[in-house]
Amino acid sequence: MFLVFNKEKIYAYLVSVVTVVVLFCVANTINLNENAVQTSAKVQKLLPIYNVQTEEKKVAFTMNCAWNDDDIDDILKILSDNNTKITFFMVGDWIDKFPEAARKISDAGHEIASHSNTHPHVNNLSYEKNIEEIEKSNDKIKKITGKRTKIYRAPYGEYNDTVIQAATDKGYYTIQWNLDTLDYNGLTGDEMWNRIKDKLKEGDIILSHNGTKNTANSLDMLIKNIKQKGLEIVTISDLIYKDNYSINSSGTQIPATSKP
Repeated sequence: MFLVFNKEKIYAYLVSVVTVVVLFCVANTINLNENAVQTSAKVQKLLPIYNVQTEEKKVAFTMNCAWNDDDIDDILKILSDNNTKITFFMVGDWIDKFPEAARKISDAGHEIASHSNTHPHVNNLSYEKNIEEIEKSNDKIKKITGKRTKIYRAPYGEYNDTVIQAATDKGYYTIQWNLDTLDYNGLTGDEMWNRIKDKLKEGDIILSHNGTKNTANSLDMLIKNIKQKGLEIVTISDLIYKDNYSINSSGTQIPATSKP
């Protein structure tokens, strides 16, 4: 009788221990899953500004300068004839090669912004090298214009968290675009306009390049067509918000007073 009684106690004890262990494992699994969900929710990719949420009828027209300067005089004349100011994103090496062209753009009252120093694939660079690329180009911009810029566009449209963080930590607004003329592919003016006309709205940022086959000879038409839609063409600095804003998952810059 004594032996049977102890076996029963031992069996009950083992069942209790196993039950506690199972419950402990289940609780830990739930906690791990909850932590994973919470961690996932907190992870958010840093984004540049693709466009801007605004009720003002304005868009920014931007032009990257990385190749030659053959069409700069024509471009500046067209912009002047249309009483239009835009943002030129200049590579530092381009400024080295064509300082007079850069000076003409600045003297004409257009905004000059950084497009890196050597036009590298910035996603492959370290945090420090990204800062170096921006700051060296800005040194060259200051030498030409007398002032530094706070506007930056990464080469090739590349970005990752390191690229954005490096620019942000140095006080730059990283600018992408949401409308691409694809002028660098040799499109005609009509083809460029057909690409953007049905999408065009207030707050958009338009990408173009100098040194292409048709940008200069299409610019007058593009500007007039944009204005005919009731939109004013402005620089990046005149379009974006400088503080009290957020950037949603689509890259739209939203003022703090608005709902995403």
